[in-house]
Amino acid sequence: MAVGALIIVVSPSRATIGVLAPVLLLIARLLQGLSVGGEYGSSATYMSEVATRSRRGYYSSFQYVTLVGGQVLALVVQLILQAFLTDDQLTTWGWRIAFAIGAAAAVTVLWLRRGMDESISDDQLAATRTTSAAVQPGTLRALAAHWKPFLIVFGLTMGGTTAFYTYTTYMQSFMINTSGIAKRTVTWVNFVALLIFMVLQPVYGAISDRIGRKPVLIFFGVGGVIGTWPILLTLSHTSNPVGAFFLMMIALLIVLGYTSINAIVKAELFPREVRAVGVGLAYGLANAIFGGTAPYIGTWFAKIGHNWLFYTYVTVLIAISLVVYVLAFRNRSATHLDREQGHAY
Repeated sequence: MAVGALIIVVSPSRATIGVLAPVLLLIARLLQGLSVGGEYGSSATYMSEVATRSRRGYYSSFQYVTLVGGQVLALVVQLILQAFLTDDQLTTWGWRIAFAIGAAAAVTVLWLRRGMDESISDDQLAATRTTSAAVQPGTLRALAAHWKPFLIVFGLTMGGTTAFYTYTTYMQSFMINTSGIAKRTVTWVNFVALLIFMVLQPVYGAISDRIGRKPVLIFFGVGGVIGTWPILLTLSHTSNPVGAFFLMMIALLIVLGYTSINAIVKAELFPREVRAVGVGLAYGLANAIFGGTAPYIGTWFAKIGHNWLFYTYVTVLIAISLVVYVLAFRNRSATHLDREQGHAY
């Protein structure tokens, strides 16, 4: 992830190297995207396994606290740059500063990693170091026997990740280009909304520890299906920053039903030996196909003057995930984590 950011920092402009400039940028973005997919499964697994059994939802929700926290910090950097640099300076070279900070942050991550304790048992760790095991833990061959939870993770992710990227990443350009709100004002609107969104993650996670995961997921699914069209349609005709903030906040309160507990829900579906690879691969595929592409699809529909098609696209994906939430889960039933570490309820 840091190498991708560093490539963006030092890459020459199109005026210097021609068509190679966007190609280099695409390679850097792909490198970052693949890194996110690989990181998600291991972090979701780790946080679910080190959490106390009755508070797994609460502790695993901090995965999205840090994820959204990254977006909040990015907006802080943007606000600072906008305060000290002109628009022309930001466009020509100032935007590289944020990526330089991201590249430098790798040093902190390396330090944190070296101090983390392993969350799996000694016998499980030993199995990964021997060639005598029939099926090596953490491999695609081992995952093949767990294709059902793999498909469930893919299905429950597609709607949630699309909604998340729509109401976080895509919101800035939507408010600027469609709603017609000034860039600097949009930055403040997104900063405050995402800060509240970040703080509320553990609240929803703690609620799931009491009432179960399924009701929280269904809250997101039903809210997303009913609310996506009216929220985005109203927002497209709202040039008032306060009104835009409240509409974005309503959407994020719905999306919290997915983001706050999606890590623990996915981790609970797999046994320990394939948990990281199962969660990471299924999430990575769904995120790459639906989540990462959502801003581009939204921008394309806006350019051709058919925003309503994007509203429909997001709604349909959330509806598919809602079907998965209803049919594939039984609330508060025993999971693989429960059998390994004690029942959560």
